[in-house]
Amino acid sequence: MSSVPVGRVLRRGACAGAVGALVVAGLGSGVAVADDEAQSDQLWIQAPYEQTVTVAPDGGAAQYRSLSLGLYHDNDNFTVTAGRLTVDVSGLAGVADVSWPANCTPNDAGTVAVCDTGNVPTRYSAQVQLKVRAAAGAAVGAQGAIEYSATATGGPDGTLTAPQGSAETSVTVGSGPDLGITTPQDVTDVALGTNLTVPFSVTNTGNETAHGFSVQMWATYGLDVVTRYPQCTYTEPDPNGDYTPMTHVTCSFDTEVAPGATVELPEPLHLAVTDHALYERFDYEVEPTGDTTDLDTSDNARSWHITAANTADFAVHGTEVSGAAGDTVTAGFRFVNRGPAWVGNVSSGDPVATIDYYLPEGTTATSVPDTCRSAWTSGDDPAIGHYACTLPLWAKPNLKVAFPFQLHIDRVVPDATGQVVVHPHSDASSNFDPNTKNNTAQVVVNPSD
Repeated sequence: MSSVPVGRVLRRGACAGAVGALVVAGLGSGVAVADDEAQSDQLWIQAPYEQTVTVAPDGGAAQYRSLSLGLYHDNDNFTVTAGRLTVDVSGLAGVADVSWPANCTPNDAGTVAVCDTGNVPTRYSAQVQLKVRAAAGAAVGAQGAIEYSATATGGPDGTLTAPQGSAETSVTVGSGPDLGITTPQDVTDVALGTNLTVPFSVTNTGNETAHGFSVQMWATYGLDVVTRYPQCTYTEPDPNGDYTPMTHVTCSFDTEVAPGATVELPEPLHLAVTDHALYERFDYEVEPTGDTTDLDTSDNARSWHITAANTADFAVHGTEVSGAAGDTVTAGFRFVNRGPAWVGNVSSGDPVATIDYYLPEGTTATSVPDTCRSAWTSGDDPAIGHYACTLPLWAKPNLKVAFPFQLHIDRVVPDATGQVVVHPHSDASSNFDPNTKNNTAQVVVNPSD
């Protein structure tokens, strides 16, 4: 699992490119894995790559910082239990002290512990909360390392082992401000038109004052940023552009944040849920202003997921053409999002839908749209051409996309009928399209009168 901050993930998704640049290999192709095909699984350790702890004050003890650790595995066809994470902190000698949680059993020296993580999920969740602080007398800039190994019960061979050396945390003694924002609680089934207040406060857990802070915010297309601060600049979304439409806000506040203090924005930050909202996301991040470096950026960025009570209607439309044997005809199809909601996969960058096109009997494709590729699924007739086409990562209401296939008529088959099927996809849920009747269409070559 990636530990990339959510703000960076959103920006990557937002800049993924225009229609045709987001063909994801394998998505929606329907290629099946045979029941008797050997399956694999792998155990992984999730740990921060680096951690900064504040230097101990003269004659006092430094503040503990929490270090979140966990295990996960790849293949959900296997149940994996009895996770054992071994944590070796011997490399922190003279640099940092560790406080072990209840689910870890350290050796007599207190330098190596085996931590019981229980059942191992396929999505990372924190199972071990280690506490780390700078050792007394450790100078700013002192560094050490925590090393990990792990095993669990399950997988194809009955035991899984994490790759040796796959995770390590570098611990550095530092001094400075450490700004952070709390994790918001996601909300679902939000009525259209609702005004939401963003849970936005800034806390300094460092040992120095932050002399002002900057803020960046990103609001997806279904959210309006209602509150406008004079300290901010606003870039509005372009629903007709090639990139994912969203509001981008940059701010600079001169509010001082002392060690241990929590401050609010000048006034509450409000978002409006628009009529075209569905699976929305509001990302925000904070940094100290000036040349000051934040001690620990892991809590500087947050993502608030907002699901609106809305639907979208993905539909495909076919066509009818006629021609003689040897002719080449345009026999494609069209996609439309009838709304009222937009759908965007701003986190993964995955297409919001794939469309399977089974060619009419007796035809061969001579020209294929850039976002389509030859495909195969179990049970396909090898005599019938099959193509999988992808949409971009987002579909605004009333988006129309044409897929103009050129087909050569190899032989005339009266009422030769090709099938078109759209498969909606969303990072959150693909149940946003309740009207499945128009998810299929036909392309007919040489229809009978």
